Amino acid sequence: MTMLLLHGALGARHDLDALGAMVSRRRPVLAVEFEGHGTTPARERAFTLHGFVENAVAALDSAGLEKVDVFGYSMGGYVALALALAHPSRVSTITTLGTRFAWDAESAARAAAGLDADTLRDKAPELVHTLARRHEAAGGWEAVASRTAAFITTLGVQPPLGHAELARIHHRVRIMVGDRDRVVSVEESAEAFRHLPAGELMVLPRTPHPLEQVDVYRLADVLIELTS
Repeated sequence: MTMLLLHGALGARHDLDALGAMVSRRRPVLAVEFEGHGTTPARERAFTLHGFVENAVAALDSAGLEKVDVFGYSMGGYVALALALAHPSRVSTITTLGTRFAWDAESAARAAAGLDADTLRDKAPELVHTLARRHEAAGGWEAVASRTAAFITTLGVQPPLGHAELARIHHRVRIMVGDRDRVVSVEESAEAFRHLPAGELMVLPRTPHPLEQVDVYRLADVLIELTS
């Protein structure tokens, strides 16, 4: 069965190239790029969870895939779970890594404020350089950051994946989080896991949040093991 790979906020499909190359030695892989990211043009609409789910379904339809295993990094994990809720027959198993579940108005406002373009230029010039190259073909990094900030704000106002929604996902779901993740806590990951009927929790040792700092060999082994 094909594995669908979903990137995180401010990310792009090519962020998952190394992981996809390793997993593809054992099974087909399809990496999706969300609208308005990387080289995929934005639509005339805001970033929404529903829109990102639509992007994933469109990619499956285009590839002629009825059902897939799904891996989602950070925001991609949130989309993976929403995909399972909206289209349960299209999903076999789900693995998330570094996905934030504990959204409220205060935490969302803090996260959104950190995506202000001037703030990023001042505090994270190297990240801005990376984002500029990554999103040039999608309308520029400033637009991606602004739309992502607005999207995060909506998550804080009305989180779409609360405990009740998680309890309706009966697929096998492995929630993974790094023990050195400063964005997502082990505690919130464990809380989400407890509400999943077929959930599993895995804490990765010596692992921070940024995908480029994750041991991709270990991650590929986990994905292959989970779905074999």
